[in-house]
Amino acid sequence: MKQAPLGIYLHIPFCVRKCLYCDFLSAPADEQTKTEYVEALLAEIRAQAPLYSDYVVKTVFFGGGTPSLLPGKELFRIMECLRQNFSFAPEEEAPEITMEANPGTLMADNLEWYRRAGINRLSIGLQSANDRELKALGRIHTWGEFLNSFKLAREAGFSNINVDLMSALPGQTPQAWMDTLKKTAALEPEHISAYSLIIEEGTPFYTFYGGEKPAAGHPPLPDEETDRLMYSQTKAYLAEAGYGRYEISNYARPGFSCRHNLSYWKRTDYAGFGLGAASLRQNVRWNNTSDMKEYLSGSAAEGFATPVKQAVQTLSAEEQMEEFMFLGLRITEGISLRRFREAFGRTVEEVYAGPVEKLTHEGLLERYSQEKNGVHEEFLKLTDYGIDVSNYALSEFLF
Repeated sequence: MKQAPLGIYLHIPFCVRKCLYCDFLSAPADEQTKTEYVEALLAEIRAQAPLYSDYVVKTVFFGGGTPSLLPGKELFRIMECLRQNFSFAPEEEAPEITMEANPGTLMADNLEWYRRAGINRLSIGLQSANDRELKALGRIHTWGEFLNSFKLAREAGFSNINVDLMSALPGQTPQAWMDTLKKTAALEPEHISAYSLIIEEGTPFYTFYGGEKPAAGHPPLPDEETDRLMYSQTKAYLAEAGYGRYEISNYARPGFSCRHNLSYWKRTDYAGFGLGAASLRQNVRWNNTSDMKEYLSGSAAEGFATPVKQAVQTLSAEEQMEEFMFLGLRITEGISLRRFREAFGRTVEEVYAGPVEKLTHEGLLERYSQEKNGVHEEFLKLTDYGIDVSNYALSEFLF
């Protein structure tokens, strides 16, 4: 029996200091909490693994928070536990194992442990090459510290590195953003993720920028026109530098697209471990508790099932189709019309005749064909203009 592909996500919710814009589930913690957390994480992995006996792990992703705050030996233990309890794709298929890291937390000895653990992809959160902008974001590092971290990662043998960047920052100009793009591309990372700053409720930035005007002492955010200019700069410059855009905010050199994130956008089943982590298995989605005390207490519960799991949801056919469309259309390749038909027993045109006709007429959506794996396939994708206004286009596929 052929095993289904699986992605594994592990949430490491610790950071040195909360960034001013961050609404992720993360916070500083003492060493005892970190130790207890790793033990709880291992217990959850062992308890939940039987659910996935008919799967083969293709990708693993350590996210956070700042996973690089954990000692390298602990990351090694976690990977050993995964390998002991899950079936992994054979080494010749090179399972992708990613770890997020922040500059200033990458140490040479830990990097060696990551390599021994099988971690073969790093995602380093730079955000900006401008120290003033980094300070405004509340980041803990400087451009110089990022350069040192990047150098250490290369010296440790990492040949697949992503760099996270963020535009439309307070007081940022198009010239400053271009400087960040150029400095980053000059280092030749294999992958660049470039996002526009979003002001989230509950963050200090929402206090500063949630009103009509920025709070006193805080530089204004770029206006919408400037934000769009930065977006255009990103697309044009990174293409010129050899990075192909394969998703709305992600660019890669050939062969280095993030396979783990692609599996999300293509709705491959995934297992989430750790505080607040989400899982999707056979169209049932659930989240772990976001309460640390509750999560740690769950490690002592039989089966690690209570009180950790929460918000269990069986997706309806309509919800599955929605996700297929608005996640799949984020990818520049678009969605396979064959895969939609095989998954739901209906064609895209039968289900979404109105939105497809409307968006095609507006120049936001197009149909094309290509040979893929020796098979002629039809696809539906957003045009360049459609990607530019993707929030509007994707919303058309919600029932």
